[in-house]
Amino acid sequence: MSWWASAVGYEVYIRSFADSTGDGVGDFAGVTEHLEYLAWLGVDVVWVTPFYPSPQADFGYDVADYTGVDPLYGDLAEFDRFVGRADELGLRVMIDLVPNHTSSEHPWFKAALADPASPERDYYIFRPPGPGGGPPNNWRSHFGGPAWTFDEASGEYYLHLFLAVQPDLNWTNPAVRDAFDDILRFWMDRGVDGFRVDVAHALMKHPDLADNPQILPLDRAATPGQAMAAFDHVNDMGQASTREIYRRWKSLPGADEKALVGEVYVKDLALSASYLGDGGLDLSLFFALNRREWDPVAFVEEIRAWSEVSDNGFAWTMASHDENRPPTRFRGGDLGRARAFTLWTLFATLPGLPFVYQGEELGLEDGYVAPEDVQDPVGLAAYAEGRDPCRTPMPWKPDRHSGFTTGEPWLKSAPRRPEETIAAQRADPESHLHRFRRLLAVRRELAPLRTGGVEWLAAPAGVALVRVGQVLTVANATDVEAEVGLPPGGWSLEFETATGGDRVESGTVTVPPTTARIYQASPL
Repeated sequence: MSWWASAVGYEVYIRSFADSTGDGVGDFAGVTEHLEYLAWLGVDVVWVTPFYPSPQADFGYDVADYTGVDPLYGDLAEFDRFVGRADELGLRVMIDLVPNHTSSEHPWFKAALADPASPERDYYIFRPPGPGGGPPNNWRSHFGGPAWTFDEASGEYYLHLFLAVQPDLNWTNPAVRDAFDDILRFWMDRGVDGFRVDVAHALMKHPDLADNPQILPLDRAATPGQAMAAFDHVNDMGQASTREIYRRWKSLPGADEKALVGEVYVKDLALSASYLGDGGLDLSLFFALNRREWDPVAFVEEIRAWSEVSDNGFAWTMASHDENRPPTRFRGGDLGRARAFTLWTLFATLPGLPFVYQGEELGLEDGYVAPEDVQDPVGLAAYAEGRDPCRTPMPWKPDRHSGFTTGEPWLKSAPRRPEETIAAQRADPESHLHRFRRLLAVRRELAPLRTGGVEWLAAPAGVALVRVGQVLTVANATDVEAEVGLPPGGWSLEFETATGGDRVESGTVTVPPTTARIYQASPL
């Protein structure tokens, strides 16, 4: 069995995790200093968002050098110390790989612009103008506007599915594939245990670069998200040939022991699952609940459908650095936290690799960022809050900047309440943090009993009743009590999101609203 089959991941958004230098930006030394906390929490693998040299136009997702560390975050020696300390604590390391695009400051792209006859030109996707003199097709950028920018020097457009300073790579070029083989080897040799693959579903494009069919009206005032939703992305994403790349990566020496987790940001579960197994990826991230407001019946059905399409499950998540935090989306306060924790309890007992987004273990809601302090390019392009509220600094202790930095944080936000900090919650055995830690401990303790397939049993709408081997989970996501019939036999209650307990039950049980329980098979 692969190591990731029973692991729990933790996403570190490095800019906002812990600053060791006082410059207001999180760094590797800060992460290393707090690895003992992550080991205490009970996670197994630490995923760090991009830390490569970068102009930071998209906070690291615009890479200028794939084999270095940006001075903002330290250097390779600091990275090695981080990996070494993680290893001492029994933690594995996963890093973000950004293969769909580079920064426009990458030497490859600079050479491509400087000389259209250079080999690097074919590292990217340049095309002549379309018949009307404009972009070659109707593809849109995720961050707004056309996905093409005109290069006046050559009279051609280049493709970028994100910012204009993030040109897309041409993955039909064997030189690009060879270069990334070397990049993966570089980091595997430094002790990396896995890769989270950014935009994993979009590396290959349709060879004809044909227009995407328009399926909704497109208003001139549409937000970037609305503009993207107006098209069926059959030509710029989701190409079957992308899977060849991941199969190649898994064939590299030693790569069979490295986790390859894809950001396959599609709502079609069959398409997402097609990247697994023979599709090359070990896991795809689960995005069905991200960016969605509370809907208990739909959410339980989504989790059920996705759990049934892959025997090895998914990388379960409902939070990341890209969307509002779940308690905020789920109506806020204690109710929002309880709803999120109920679903997390279900994730903890399904096959797959659940990921905690930093602060999720505290039950954090979004931070508040004033309009004049917005940093995210999405928010700057069309002020909505963008992604800044979920990226505010990690609250370590009650002080001016929550223990994140001694300087001024890169992202200004309203102070966190003392009870939201790690220091306060570690001191309170009844806190959300301690309950979350207990959940991860129960997951680990029951891992040997979670064998075989997933069996979803009859339950009221909005309630999950799931058996995996000798472990039974009931998650009542609704706002009313639910009567649930347990399978025959005795069941020992090992965990409850609200109060917990230690008793054997059988027959029909009453589950309070917004509550989840984990049982272990036990003789009556």
